[in-house]
This record gives sequence, structure tokens and C-alpha cells, in this order.
Amino acid sequence: MKRKILSFLLILIFALSILSGCKKTEPTSNQPTEKSGKITIWAWDPNFNIAIMNEAKERYTKENPKVEVEIVDMAKADLEQKLHTMLASGVKEGLPDIVLIEDYNAQKYLRSYPGAFADLTGKIDHSKFANYKVNLMTVDGKIYGVPFDSGATGFFYRKDILEEAGYKPEDLNNITWDKFIEIGKNVKKKTGKAMLGFGLDDGGLMRVMLQSAGQWYFDKDGNVNLVNNEALKEAVKTYKAIVDSGIIKKTSGWNEWVAAFNKGDTASVVTGVWIIGSIKAEASQSGKWAVAPTPRLNISGSKNASNLGGSSWYVLENSKNKEVAIDFLNKIYAGDVDFYQKILVERGAVGSYIPAQTGDAYSKEDPFFGGQKVFSDFSKWMQEIPPVDYGLYTYEADAAIMATMPDVYAGKISVEDALKKAEEQLKNQIGK
Repeated sequence: MKRKILSFLLILIFALSILSGCKKTEPTSNQPTEKSGKITIWAWDPNFNIAIMNEAKERYTKENPKVEVEIVDMAKADLEQKLHTMLASGVKEGLPDIVLIEDYNAQKYLRSYPGAFADLTGKIDHSKFANYKVNLMTVDGKIYGVPFDSGATGFFYRKDILEEAGYKPEDLNNITWDKFIEIGKNVKKKTGKAMLGFGLDDGGLMRVMLQSAGQWYFDKDGNVNLVNNEALKEAVKTYKAIVDSGIIKKTSGWNEWVAAFNKGDTASVVTGVWIIGSIKAEASQSGKWAVAPTPRLNISGSKNASNLGGSSWYVLENSKNKEVAIDFLNKIYAGDVDFYQKILVERGAVGSYIPAQTGDAYSKEDPFFGGQKVFSDFSKWMQEIPPVDYGLYTYEADAAIMATMPDVYAGKISVEDALKKAEEQLKNQIGK
């Protein structure tokens, strides 16, 4: 009898051990599920944003073959108009899963259409991106986007022309705009070259000057802040000083502006890092260029670092495949260091993802810039850019100020009166 009981117990133990082993092979809820579904992405610029997104698509779908990614290329103005129209009408069908939004317009979308964009707080590690970019997509402590390219600015200059005027690279580091104008006068006198191509109605450089001082057209509460804005007063005075100094070649539009430095008519250009492709388009100037930090305003707190342009990616809250869309951006734009190396080399795209900026592509010497490690320098400057809130009406403010500038240039109106006039116009336009 004891033998039968013992045999029974042994058989029971053996059976239980088999069952236990079977249990271990069953999938657990912690195992990742395979991603599937379709995501649609809206963007502009086939040679930059679209091409880069196609690279991202190729990388993601290689690891997630059941995910379909459709990339829709539109003109920037058409995309913005369509997105505004659909969000304003409350239409949910036909919207993309992911959309590219210019940084200057981010707050306008986020505040005008609350609940339209997915809250990505905690779903993306935003600490790995440049702080000024994250600030642009934050509303009431919640972060709604994934930062993309930087518009970090630099002072690009022709070394040969500046040397002819008696200047060495160290003479051009961390200067003020006042010093820039002084240098420009000497360059014009000794070489006959204009220092800068300048559009009298272009507010881009105004925005560069403002952000270098950590200021914008609006205060922290979103109220119009032109009249009592010391940085803006200094920027307007600097614009007039640049024009009065005779160091510029007047240009109108993109093509004339680029032609000015490509033809060697101007000795420098102060703008975003994205201009490198246009500078390099004139291959005969290889080895003759260098880049220094952006000039700063002659006021307390202004830095030799700023930004012009740039955009970021946003997920629509009502996306049918929201989690896949977030995963896509997380894996590629917030996690793939090699991706950023490739788009830097192939497209000249300086991402704002900080871990990517220690790679070989960023630390490589550039023969066109005389062996300078240009992208390494821009990576450093990018992290020094003062964060500002662009508010809802950057371009409206830009237009109001530039409308007064002809009278400022002509000396028909003081800077203070010009800003009063611009502020009144802006408030009437936006109803504030």
C-alpha cells in the first residue's frame, strides 16, 4: 500500500512539473506586441523634411513591417491653411496622424485648438532635446511635440575678405552688433565689399537679435510687448545703424540674398545653420569660409547664440493609430542616433536631439570651412540659445514692426514712436 501511495505521489509531482514547465513558455502580458496599422504624415519641402521623413519611414518599417507610413508632401502655406481649416471646423476625418509645424506657429495651434494634439509628456524623453525647442511646445506644463531641426544661428564670413581687412578669426568671436558694424565699415573701406546682404523689409534678423536677448514680441502672459521692450528697442536701433553705416548690399527676396554671398559681393551672412547648403552651392569658395558665434545686442543678458526658424512633429489626439505614431517618433526622432548622423551628412539637418551630437558626423572637420568642425560648434551654440515663448502672433508682430521701418530708416519717426505705432496696429489686428 505504501508503495502504491509513493508511486502515486511521484507521478503527481512529475505531472505538476510538466504543467509548470508549460506555463513558463506561455507569452506574458509584458511581451511587446507587434505594431501594425497605417499612419499618415503631413510635411513640406521635398529636399529636406520629406526626404528626411522617408529615411525615418525606411528605418521604422524595416523593424515594423506591418506598419504602413504614408508621407504627404504639401506646400507649407497649403498645409497650414488646410490644418487650420479642419481643426477650426471640428472635422476629425482626413486629418493626418503626424504633422510638421513650424516653431513660430506652434503656440498658435496648441492654444487655438486645445485637445487637438496628443500630450506627449512622459511618453518622450524630452530631457534629451535642446531646452529652447521643448519650451516652444509646452503649454501649462504639458509637452505636445517631438523637437526636430534646429535653426541655431551663426556668423558666417569669408575668411579671405576679412583677412584682407586685417581681421583674424579670434577678432570675430563673441562680438556685439556694434562691433560687427565697426568691422563692416573697415571691410567696406579696405576691400570695397559690403559686409552683409540686407532686405530692408525682412524681419528675420530682428528675430535673431530678440531671441539672443531672451525676449520676444510678447510678455510671459502673452500680452503684446513692443513699447516697453528694451531688447526690441535695441534691435530696431541696430537695424537703422546697419542701414546708416553703408555696410550693406540691399537685397530683395531669397534669390538675391543668396546670390549676394555666392557671388562674393558680401563678406558675411548671419542666419540659421540651414544656410550651409546654399553657401556650399558655390564650390569655388571652398576653404574660404568660416563661422563664428552670432553677434549679440549691446544690452545686459544678451548672448552670442540665437535661433531662426526650425520645426517639430506633432501627433493628432484623434489619430486612429496614435500609439503607433508616438512609437514611430519615439524610436526614430527620439532614439536613433545613427539617423541623425545620416541626415546631417546627406541633408545638412542639425537635429535638436542632444545624444546625436557626439557622433562622428558632428565632430568631422569640414574642408569647405577650412577644416573647422562646424557642426560641433553649432551643437554647442544650440544649447546656449535663450528659450522664449513665440506666442500666437509672431508673424503678425513681425509685419507690424517692419511696416514702420521705412520711416525709421528715413529718420521721419523715432524708434519709440515707431514701436508705439506698431503696437497699436498689432493690438487692433489681433483684438488685444
